[in-house]
Amino acid sequence: MTERQNEVLAVLGKLADAWNDGDAAAYASHFTEDADYVTFFGMNMPGRALIESSHRSLFEGLMKGSKLVPGSGEPKVRFVRPDVAIVVSGGGSSLSGGAKPEPGRESTLTYVLVEESGGWRVASFQNTRVSDPAARAS
Repeated sequence: MTERQNEVLAVLGKLADAWNDGDAAAYASHFTEDADYVTFFGMNMPGRALIESSHRSLFEGLMKGSKLVPGSGEPKVRFVRPDVAIVVSGGGSSLSGGAKPEPGRESTLTYVLVEESGGWRVASFQNTRVSDPAARAS
């Protein structure tokens, strides 16, 4: 990994730390003011303020005590411009505090990060649940 790739991945580590601490303000601080956050069920939460408030509700309710954990494989970091990076990685959540995503909670995550004066921030995020369409067809 290059130094720039490590800088980008450090932001994702900070996101996970904030989630794992249940800190919605810290979590949202890593997004641009006008970020798009697309959930695994397709809802778009536009803007840092909505990202923060929705995660505050999650951290106080349904996802209280949950942990973000890495999925299988290494994250892929690609720079489409020197100040824009796309990261595709596996990951998910554990409600029990385990080290791997629980069944049905593993996702493929896509991040678009931009470099601003204060460092790298997430401008767009997409969470897609991993599923096996063939298994559902049977």
